[in-house]
Amino acid sequence: MEEEFRAILQASTAVTGIVGTRINWGETPQGQPFPSIALTVASTNNDHTMSGPDKLFEGRVQCDIYADSYGAAKLLWRAVMAVMDGYRGGNFQGVFHATSRDGRETGTNEPDRPFRISADFMTHWSA
Repeated sequence: MEEEFRAILQASTAVTGIVGTRINWGETPQGQPFPSIALTVASTNNDHTMSGPDKLFEGRVQCDIYADSYGAAKLLWRAVMAVMDGYRGGNFQGVFHATSRDGRETGTNEPDRPFRISADFMTHWSA
């Protein structure tokens, strides 16, 4: 699921026109410029029948969108939303926007803190 989710974003020229190849699982590598996207699997589970697992999974993927300005973060968020919300294809039966949160990273050097929009997507896929 992780490889396919990232590949969907990488196939979007609207997204890659903003972030290039800076779409990573887990975290944004230190020193990498903004804007960027960090992906995290927040939860996952699979369905079962009386015979055992049925290879259908549901999960939540958090997309942390980082940029130097709020406007740049919002622009990238809109590009991600256009691609992912309602996506169906490959092994995905559906990807749906669940929630979003706007904010700014904390730290001691305020001018260097990036803006962040976290968008959560519910994913339904088959293994």
